[in-house]
Amino acid sequence: MIAAGDFRNGVTIEFEGNIYQVIEFQHVKPGKGAAFVRTKLKNIKNGGVVEKTFRPTEKCPKAHVERTDMQYLYSDGDLYNFMNSETFDQIALSRDLIGDSMKFVKENETVKVMSHNGEVFAVEPPLNVELLITECEPGVKGDTATGATKPCTVETGATVNVPLFVNQGDMIKVDTRTGEYLSRV
Repeated sequence: MIAAGDFRNGVTIEFEGNIYQVIEFQHVKPGKGAAFVRTKLKNIKNGGVVEKTFRPTEKCPKAHVERTDMQYLYSDGDLYNFMNSETFDQIALSRDLIGDSMKFVKENETVKVMSHNGEVFAVEPPLNVELLITECEPGVKGDTATGATKPCTVETGATVNVPLFVNQGDMIKVDTRTGEYLSRV
């Protein structure tokens, strides 16, 4: 159990039958009345964010979220197949469960599969990945003052906006959280 007064960013709790991660917290001591803790909680399973207030002495059970390193093997229609690198157990997860988190991940890359009480609810890709540009129009110099970009398709099929000097066949580094171009490799 964890008291609301001990909340920190990133702590996962069980609250009202769901698993939440504390995104923001603020201890408030008004001039009149008792102190309270104002929080922003992200529902780990569906991604929704809610704001809740707690008394500092209120307690919630701490949720243990397991992050297991698994190798992404291949996709088969609507299923993504993963293998545990230590035990060699394989699991298949549906596209609905994973969402867009795999759009920058190539086969044979290691991802973190997150589960709670044995139930998988999300896949966390690596922060940065190196991808080959498979389709890209040549950049045209023109009336650009600064920071001109063009859309390019990478080997996983996702589209990334890149600077004009990047061409087809280049390897680039992409931030998987935002989908932004970071640099050429």
